[in-house]
Amino acid sequence: MSAIEVLALEKSYGELKAVDGISFSVTKGEVFSLLGPNGAGKTTTIEVLEGLRQRDAGQVKVLGDDPWTKGYDLHKKLGIIPQGFTFFPKSTPREAVIYYATLFGVKVDPDEILKKVILEDASKIWFENLSGGQKQKLGLALALVNKPDLLFLDEPTTGLDPQARRNMWEVIRGLEKEGHTIMLTTHYLEEAEVLSDRVAIMNHGKIIIDGTPKEISEKFGSGERLEVRGDEKLADHVRQKTGLEVSYDKGLVSVRLRDKSEAVSALSSIDQSGLPWSDLRTRQDSLEDIFVRLVGGTIEEEGTFSQASGAGPQDKGTRAKEER
Repeated sequence: MSAIEVLALEKSYGELKAVDGISFSVTKGEVFSLLGPNGAGKTTTIEVLEGLRQRDAGQVKVLGDDPWTKGYDLHKKLGIIPQGFTFFPKSTPREAVIYYATLFGVKVDPDEILKKVILEDASKIWFENLSGGQKQKLGLALALVNKPDLLFLDEPTTGLDPQARRNMWEVIRGLEKEGHTIMLTTHYLEEAEVLSDRVAIMNHGKIIIDGTPKEISEKFGSGERLEVRGDEKLADHVRQKTGLEVSYDKGLVSVRLRDKSEAVSALSSIDQSGLPWSDLRTRQDSLEDIFVRLVGGTIEEEGTFSQASGAGPQDKGTRAKEER
């Protein structure tokens, strides 16, 4: 049964088509990640689903309702962490949960909610004194106050250090085990690969890939490879001795394996070459490898995407503000 159904969704800003006829569905109980470079149309799509923007064309159902016409009732069933979540500086997490419960008109145990997001030890610390990871956990705690059927997590770990990010992953995994449906947007491709049941990648307002991380890897990946550090002479030697597909790039010799038995012959030829080598490993394309290859850009150091060939029209003006 679907928690979200989108068919031929379109949204434009003047002559700029932010979302260009996309279709996808999210099954109840799964984690679904929507990925893409800045300006791809992710935020517009999410805001349409949340009932914050009116679509131009297409059909959208969220928990069976049209989010634009039934937004008031629908919001009682949703939990949302917006980008850059913040709260009153002099409030504690426990006070924040109680305040949100009052707004929703529900009774909750604030300590139980804070424990669920691993924030019980910071329940009496002012928001302004919380760490970045603790602030994001509070955002998630508040999103759970109304016991939502569907969670929208918009880049929930952006700006967090690696340990805080992994702590947040554990919380999200726990929520999935409880049966929550989660729609996630993130710039961290590893995060999407670790957490998601299914992934959709947007570019220029269109969905270019939709499937499980494994399906995407099998369809668009370059297969399993044996890799070692060495020089171009080593690459030529392995290619001649084995007849396998061997590539060389900046000190990395990569041998494509059609089956695992070829790893033995490749390693044997490397060892018998008499040439220096190190750092033996086998690997397959990650979701990030495939993302970069298909979208045609690079992942910057902080985990965000930049267009390798320069910003196109979709990255400027209104669209740049849209994908904040």
